[in-house]
Amino acid sequence: MSFMDRIAECHVFDPKGHRPFTVDGREVGLIDEALAERLRAFPDVFRVSPNRIEFAPGLDDFESRTEAVNDVLLEMNANGEIAGWRGEPYPVGDRFSGPVLFHMERAAVPLFGVRAYGVHMNGFVEKDGRLYMWVGKRSPNKPTGPGKLDQMVAGGQPAGISLIDNLIKECAEEAAIPRALAVKAKPIGAVSYTTRRKEGLRRDVLFNYDLAVPPDFEPRNTDGEIESFRLYPIEEVAEIVRDTDRFKFNCAVVVVDFLIRHGVIEPDHPDYLGMLKGLHG
Repeated sequence: MSFMDRIAECHVFDPKGHRPFTVDGREVGLIDEALAERLRAFPDVFRVSPNRIEFAPGLDDFESRTEAVNDVLLEMNANGEIAGWRGEPYPVGDRFSGPVLFHMERAAVPLFGVRAYGVHMNGFVEKDGRLYMWVGKRSPNKPTGPGKLDQMVAGGQPAGISLIDNLIKECAEEAAIPRALAVKAKPIGAVSYTTRRKEGLRRDVLFNYDLAVPPDFEPRNTDGEIESFRLYPIEEVAEIVRDTDRFKFNCAVVVVDFLIRHGVIEPDHPDYLGMLKGLHG
């Protein structure tokens, strides 16, 4: 195994066999053939053609699209076709800063190949000249990545909240980080990828933050999503990512980005340029 293996997990995608899902001429998703045929059962909502999927005539505004899609997804969920229903509306558009065209239940986002966004925060400690990272172990009851290792704080980006407010909220829920400390998190960029997972097509952008926490601070989960936390020397974190698949697939690439930025992975590493390219797919 290698760091590049972790990155390769985030780039497993063959565009063949997918049809673009378009709204007002904007591509907002990629739908595989099986779902495309399933959507033919909802002609009042979707118009399915060999080249694309669009909304049916009359669904031409945010409210009507959101209501119509929600009705379809509720029926599919009742039939057991959607796993891990969250009850969280996600904004759908063709870019992060663009207009929101409708909302969609979070669990259905990968089924429709819709771009999703999230916030991930590396919590780290510097003491005695060494660098340490707080790592969370996900609950065994999580619908994705149960029991896998994770960032100190991470979460999806739902509708109706800014990135920083979402991060502050997740800090409180996942690690009991007070607001006065959470606001010191520094935005340091993003990683992106398109990859096929069992839940569907993940087309994610993760906005990443670093937070230096005091040596005496210990995170404590409050929402049941993290089973435990452990403070690791950064060299051990690097070994776990490089040599195992213990980290959740996307959390691993966030760690790789941290290791590069903090000089743990140096420019003379044979895969250095490949890793940099792979973090933005």
